[in-house]
Amino acid sequence: MPNNVSIGELKAKAKELRLNIVQTTFNATSGHIGGSLSSADMLIALYFKYLKIDPANPNWDERDRFILSKGHCALSYVPCLAMRGYLDLDEVMKNFNKTESAYGMHPDSKKIKGCDASTGSLGHGLPIGVGMCLGLRLKGLDSKVVVMTGDGECQEGSNWEAAMSAAHYKLKNLIWIIDRNHFEIDGNTESVMSLEPLDKKVESFGFKVIKCNGNKMEEVDAALAKAWATEGPVCIISDTVKGYGLSKFEGKATCHYASFGADPAEVKVYLDEIKNREF
Repeated sequence: MPNNVSIGELKAKAKELRLNIVQTTFNATSGHIGGSLSSADMLIALYFKYLKIDPANPNWDERDRFILSKGHCALSYVPCLAMRGYLDLDEVMKNFNKTESAYGMHPDSKKIKGCDASTGSLGHGLPIGVGMCLGLRLKGLDSKVVVMTGDGECQEGSNWEAAMSAAHYKLKNLIWIIDRNHFEIDGNTESVMSLEPLDKKVESFGFKVIKCNGNKMEEVDAALAKAWATEGPVCIISDTVKGYGLSKFEGKATCHYASFGADPAEVKVYLDEIKNREF
């Protein structure tokens, strides 16, 4: 059952995560900030309300599993794990993407407590999630398996092979979340390789589709509540804004990977914008 956490508490945590993303980017000198900011609200709702997890027992067999298939957005994922109690937040923010750090630009499940799968090669998270669901079935467990992909990532054929398998095997515990921020490294997704009508395509592969504004916590919460109560496979198409939270970067392909430079005054401007903004 989901935790009893209010929308206000989730919004506050999402703002805190955005602040941590910005500070971590500055400390690391650069990072995949666009997709990290767009997915922050969904990550917070998952980790603080919906996922059945225990940071004190990260390998608990009955836990829900989460796979960040868009692994380049570890910039939001790893600080979120730290905020949830799996890792030391100060250590993460100080050492992210530093030489020999456990916290690389893409998450490593062998080094990061609470990380269920190493990711970064796009298109592999959903196939891994299908395998996890089948493994849980063999164990007699009905734990949820949640996979977050990017939208540009949906141009990888392996996602659609996995989607076909998920429907064939009737994986009722699989939830696929697409962070639909409309941009990938080369530009707008519809210019690079059109995805629309994305909902109809996903439905045609046997998924029940839920759509929401992924940067409005009330809608994120409602979508996840519906997904949790629906026999899957389920897909949430989470419509978001790339770089959401920083007006300079919002809706721009250039924020896919960005640097803040070395001036603390610049990062202070970004932090102040997030602190003073209503989400």
